[in-house]
Amino acid sequence: MSKKIFLYDTTLRDGTQSEEVNFTVHDKLRIARRLLEFGIDCVEGGWPGSNPRDVEFFDRLKSSQLPKDKISAFSSTRKAKTACEKDKNIQALLKAETAVYTIFGKTSLLHVQHALNITPEENLELIYDTVGYLKKYADKLFFDAEHFFDGFAEDPEYALKALQSAYSAGADALVLCETNGGVMMDKLSHAVREVKKQLPQAVIGIHCHNDCGLAAANSICAVENGATHLQGTINGLGERCGNANLCTLIPNLQLKYGYDCVGEKIKELKSLSMFVNELGNLTPVIRDPYVGRSAFAHKAGVHVSAVVKNRATYEHIEPEIVGNTRRVLVSDLSGRSNLLYKAATLGLDIDKAQAGEVLEKLKNMENIGYEYEGAEASFELVVLKAMGLLPKFFDLVGYRVIDDKRSQWDNPLSEATVMLVVNEVAEHTAADGNGPVNALDNAVRKALVKFYPSLSDMKLVDFKVRILNGNRGTGALTRVLMESADEKCRWSTVGVAHNIIDASYQALVDAVQYKLYKASKAAN
Repeated sequence: MSKKIFLYDTTLRDGTQSEEVNFTVHDKLRIARRLLEFGIDCVEGGWPGSNPRDVEFFDRLKSSQLPKDKISAFSSTRKAKTACEKDKNIQALLKAETAVYTIFGKTSLLHVQHALNITPEENLELIYDTVGYLKKYADKLFFDAEHFFDGFAEDPEYALKALQSAYSAGADALVLCETNGGVMMDKLSHAVREVKKQLPQAVIGIHCHNDCGLAAANSICAVENGATHLQGTINGLGERCGNANLCTLIPNLQLKYGYDCVGEKIKELKSLSMFVNELGNLTPVIRDPYVGRSAFAHKAGVHVSAVVKNRATYEHIEPEIVGNTRRVLVSDLSGRSNLLYKAATLGLDIDKAQAGEVLEKLKNMENIGYEYEGAEASFELVVLKAMGLLPKFFDLVGYRVIDDKRSQWDNPLSEATVMLVVNEVAEHTAADGNGPVNALDNAVRKALVKFYPSLSDMKLVDFKVRILNGNRGTGALTRVLMESADEKCRWSTVGVAHNIIDASYQALVDAVQYKLYKASKAAN
C-alpha cells in the first residue's frame, strides 16, 4: 500500500500574499469548498488576528456547511512577556472556533535575537507555552517551524530544540519551513533526515518557497526523506516568487512516485487550477506543468507525426489523467500531420491535397504576421474556405470610423459607419462606442442582427494588440487578437494590417463569421 501524503493547502493565507491576488470572503469560501471536494486534507483559511477579511471569513465559516475539522486558523506564538490568555492573536485564533490550528514560531537564532529581541531560552518557552495552551482547544495543532533550514544551517542544535519544544507540548506535526526559498536540495534533504533521526515518532511536514525555482523539487526531496505532511498553494501563489505549487507536486508524487494523494480526483486538477485563477482574476501561466494550456501542446511537425502514432513519443503522461487536453498547433513550423490532426479534432475531413494547399497558405499568412496558435477560430475558417464549406454570410462594401475629441476636458467620442450586403440587400448602419474598435463592433453587429438574430448574444470579451515591426514606428504592422463569446463558448480570431482599425475589422469579421457558421451548423 502506498504511503499517504497529508495535503495542506495555504492558498487562502500564504497565496493571498502574492502580488495581484485579492480574494473576497465569498471567493475564499468557494475556494475552500472546492479544495476539500478535490481531496485536500486541510485548508488554511487565514490569520484571524491580522485583518478584518480573515475575521469575517471565520465568522461566516461557522454558519457554512464546510467541515470545521478540515479548516485551519493560522497565527504566531504568543508575544514575549504576554500570557496566552491575554495575547490578542491567540484569543482571536480561539474565536475562529476551528478544530485545527497552525502556529508558526522562530527556529533561527538570527530571528530570535534580532527580530524578536529575546533570548534563545525565552523563544523555546514561547513555543512550548503556545502549543500546549492551544492544544487543549484543538483536535489538531500544527507547528510551522519558520526559517527552519536557515536556522539549522546556523545552529542545528538550537533548531532541533525548537522542534522538540513544540513536539513535547503536543504538536501533531512539525512543519519545516523553507521560508526564504534559498536552500539547495542536498542541504534540505540532509536537514530532514536529521530531524527524522532526532524525532523518529514525530510527523514531519514541509513548506517551501520558490525563490530559487526549487520549491517543488525541495518538497519532493523532503517527502522522499520522511516528510508526510505537505504544504503548498494552487498554481504556486505566494509572496515573492510564490510557494510550492500543488498543481505540480500532487501529480508528481502520485503519478511518478506512487504516493497516495487524491486518487481519481486528480482528473480535476486542471479545472481546479482554472477555478482559482478565475476567482483571483489571474492570467494562467500557459507553460505550467500538467495544467498549463501548453503543457501538452505540439507545434513541430516531427513531434506531431510521432504523437499521432504513439503519444508516449513526446508526452510523459496522457493529458486526460490531470484533466488537460492535447493541442496541436498550426504554424510555419508545422507539417501536414499537424494540419490533418487539427482538422480531425474540428470534425473536418480534409484530404491530403487540400491539406497541402491550406498548409502553404497558412505558412504564407504567418510569414506576413498572422498567428493562428492563439486564434483557432480564424484557423478553422481558413480550412473551411479551402474546403468550400464556408457559406457567404455577407459582403463588406466599406466602413468609416471617426474619433472626435472636442475639448481637452471631454472624453473622445467614437463613431463607426458600415455598409454591408446580405443576400443582395444593402445595409448602411452607424453606431457609437467607447473606442473605435468597440464602435466598429457595435456597427457591424447592428447591421447584421436583423438578418442573423443569433448575433444578439455575441460580445467582445478580450482584445490584444501587438506591434510586429516596431522599428517602423507608427507605420509598423499591427496584429490584433480578439476573443469573442456568447452564452455557450468563447472563440479567438486574428487580423493583421498596418492600420490598427483594419486589423481589428479583420478579426471582428472572422469572429462574426465563426459565430454564424456555428449557428447555421447547429440549426442543420
